[in-house]
Amino acid sequence: MKILIIDDEESICSSLTFALEDAYQVTAITDPIQALHVVEYEIYQLCLLDLKIGNVDGITILKQLKQLQPSMEVIMITAYGTIESSVTALQNDAFSYVTKPINMDELHANIKKALKYKELNQQVEYLTRELEKKYRYEEMIGQSEEMQKVFTLIDKVKEFNTNILITGESGTGKELVARAIHYSGKRKKGPLEILNCAAIPEQLLESELFGYEKGAFTGAVSSKAGKFEQANRGTLFLDEIGDMPASLQAKLLRILQKKEVTRLGSNEMKVLDVRIIAATNLDLEEEMEKGNFREDLYFRLNVIEIRTPPLRERKSDLPFLIEYFIGKNNDDHGLTKTKFTKEAEARMLSYNYPGNIRELANIIESSIVFAEKNVIGVSDLPASMKRSGKRPVTLASVSLEQFVGLTLKELEKRFILENLEYQNGHKKNTATALGVSERSLRDKLKQYKEENPL
Repeated sequence: MKILIIDDEESICSSLTFALEDAYQVTAITDPIQALHVVEYEIYQLCLLDLKIGNVDGITILKQLKQLQPSMEVIMITAYGTIESSVTALQNDAFSYVTKPINMDELHANIKKALKYKELNQQVEYLTRELEKKYRYEEMIGQSEEMQKVFTLIDKVKEFNTNILITGESGTGKELVARAIHYSGKRKKGPLEILNCAAIPEQLLESELFGYEKGAFTGAVSSKAGKFEQANRGTLFLDEIGDMPASLQAKLLRILQKKEVTRLGSNEMKVLDVRIIAATNLDLEEEMEKGNFREDLYFRLNVIEIRTPPLRERKSDLPFLIEYFIGKNNDDHGLTKTKFTKEAEARMLSYNYPGNIRELANIIESSIVFAEKNVIGVSDLPASMKRSGKRPVTLASVSLEQFVGLTLKELEKRFILENLEYQNGHKKNTATALGVSERSLRDKLKQYKEENPL
């Protein structure tokens, strides 16, 4: 262990060096500016720092030491054992405080405590890093079983050139999965090109994908490589593939089969080395039945499927995600709003997030912006979350499994009662939301009460 002593009295430096050099590597310096230069290039586990070094304030040196080496523990030494100086030192991350004349037994005890504290901090940091490795994959966070399955699949496929289809609701992080596959695999040194098939008009989508030669169409004043060429030796991520027009689906299939592309207005074939990752929030099997998506293209893309779970299926990840987005927004906005009140936190943890991760991120950002205090309260949450901790029950908000075993009468009762809870017991608002008269609603509630009297 290496200890640095900074004190303007040479006698103090000498006596401390003599007392400590058998157990530690000791460096003693009387000039604080010189000491700061030394700390820039050499690591010390602990520093014994005088509170008053000539005309230099030791607290100022303490702050600079902590900036240079945040993990170094500092014990302040002073002849002025006042409460004020002690508190100031501790507020600025000093570990402890001893007074002159120095009691060597007390100093040894303080040094051992400081080094033990440092060791425990290092263990915590190590365990935190290990947890992050386990619960994080690139930009994704998740300790839930559902997300661990996603991480395992990414690990299995990242080194192969196999085409992958990522499925899941909007906002579940499909693009993050694609990025993780690309940047953690053997193609990470190649380009990652991203194209949202739903965001570009059909007449432009073809030229974006395949590129074009000068004069190929009106407005083509110069040649341009398409996304396939730009992604050569890398990865092309086709987001919202289910929205690709049928005419382009056939051309995409040909490219996947032949592994070559021809620009619009050209006869030259360009050989490709591109991995395709596609994503959709649609049920492609249902789209095939409707005739909206080619079956042969589906099986060409869906060699391996990775499903990104909705947030309501991985509620155990919410504390990690909330902490991550609070930290991110604090960094982005230069703020220090570190947590929610208990009531607001309960709303955050019980809410179903139909917009998934994207909605969670937006809620936290808006809450941080509107919060007037460092702690975020219910009043800072969006209106939908102030009314209740969950969304109204709709067919879109429940899975098929939740209907199994229920009669039509039981299903109706559940919808009515849960929507009433969402409206905080307000019968008129509930009736309006359900599209029935208030009288009909009251009759139903009276019936339920008679069936289950207290």
